[in-house]
Amino acid sequence: MSVRTLVKSIQDIMRQDSGVDGDAQRISQLCWMFFLKIIDDQDQELELTQDSYISPLPEKLQWRNWAADPEGITGDALLNFVNGELFPALKNLTPTGKSGDRRRVVRDVFEDAYNYMKSGQLMRQVVNKIAQVDFNNLAERQHFGDIYEQILADLQSAGNAGEYYTPRAVTSFMVDRINPHPGEILFDPACGTGGFLTCSIRHMREHYVKKPSDEWLLKNGLRAVEKKPLPHMLCVTNMLLHGIEDASFVRHDNTLARPLVSWSKDERVDIVLTNPPFGGREEDGVEDNFPTFRTKETADLFLALIIRLLKPEGRAAVVLPDGTLFGEGVKTRLKEHLMEECNLHTIVRLPNSVFKPYASIGTNLLFFEKGAPTKEIWFYEHRVPEGQKAYSMTRPIRLEHFKSCIDWWGGPERKNREKTPQAWRVTAEEVKARNYNLDFKNPHEVADDHGDPEHLLADLNAAEAETARLRDQLKAILAEALAR
Repeated sequence: MSVRTLVKSIQDIMRQDSGVDGDAQRISQLCWMFFLKIIDDQDQELELTQDSYISPLPEKLQWRNWAADPEGITGDALLNFVNGELFPALKNLTPTGKSGDRRRVVRDVFEDAYNYMKSGQLMRQVVNKIAQVDFNNLAERQHFGDIYEQILADLQSAGNAGEYYTPRAVTSFMVDRINPHPGEILFDPACGTGGFLTCSIRHMREHYVKKPSDEWLLKNGLRAVEKKPLPHMLCVTNMLLHGIEDASFVRHDNTLARPLVSWSKDERVDIVLTNPPFGGREEDGVEDNFPTFRTKETADLFLALIIRLLKPEGRAAVVLPDGTLFGEGVKTRLKEHLMEECNLHTIVRLPNSVFKPYASIGTNLLFFEKGAPTKEIWFYEHRVPEGQKAYSMTRPIRLEHFKSCIDWWGGPERKNREKTPQAWRVTAEEVKARNYNLDFKNPHEVADDHGDPEHLLADLNAAEAETARLRDQLKAILAEALAR
């Protein structure tokens, strides 16, 4: 049975359980169970390779001792064990405080986890299915990693969960342009399910990891925070799947809950890659942490934080909505601050359909470097491929769609950039003259001529009158038919 078929069969079993309601609960349930299997598989490998290794889980709670036997406890006995022993013990694990201690990772994952299943028999069926995956088999782990990413994409259909996931093509493009190296500190302050982290890990392993010390530098340079319980759990599991045994760097917290000035110099980072939640509003009091930029708009607060957190010469790539580009008030002060503190060298404008069908909003990729003020900004308008009206669930954005932008980019030094039908340049003076409105439209495109407003209004009135006439005619036909 393929891993994809296996995961589908598990979800089908869960649909029979009266306690599991909807995609978000099903995925949460699936995640904590896979998490325990992955941890146990890794434990068994580490016990063989490291003499002093001790599992973060007490012996009785290890997957191999309660779940692995297909004829093991089931029904009410299994439910009572999971609800009465497993969950309370994992929620109250005491970290040792030592480097590489995985107890904190387990405790943080289970802090807000919940067992939704009410049938012990169905839970045993799910456990037996999960037991078939060997996460120490590299091929199986990589294949499951692909399935897992599909699960994360599916999450977007679960209410407002779309904020957890950035299309893989977008994260890959941003990571490719930022080009992280082992030894650099890389931070995602709103990491969701960990897309930027996994793309960065993959990028560094493909290009720069040549020896064990490179891998050590890679793992020790990762930093991340996620506020919501489900994406946090998904992110930690994602890290384990990508060979990061100690995922304690993924903190379950609200990055914005700290005063801006409390972030010290030794917390500065080389790289920020993130897609902060936008359109959201922070709870009362959070804006007090940002006295210069008092707002409850989440994306604005994250931008202020990113500017502060970057080291001199640090670089960032951030997804932001059109509203940030043209917004006034606090947004104006924030853009002025960004251009004074950083070189905002490139803005890639994306079509509204990139995040469809979960959101139809104009988004932009802002690339900037700390330490020198902005003198000019290059804009690049990304277009949907020819023959396609928009991106969609069945025809999503892919990395090859960014090829023309990568070819135009000008390498690491961004040299020899030229104006094209999709690329144009504006000076800092032009931005200031527009009161820091960054919503520059493509100057190479002629605006559509929509006609004389008076003629348009007359046409609209005529169309509405015709609609009313046809509606009355239809009513008359229906009344006559009913009267017979």
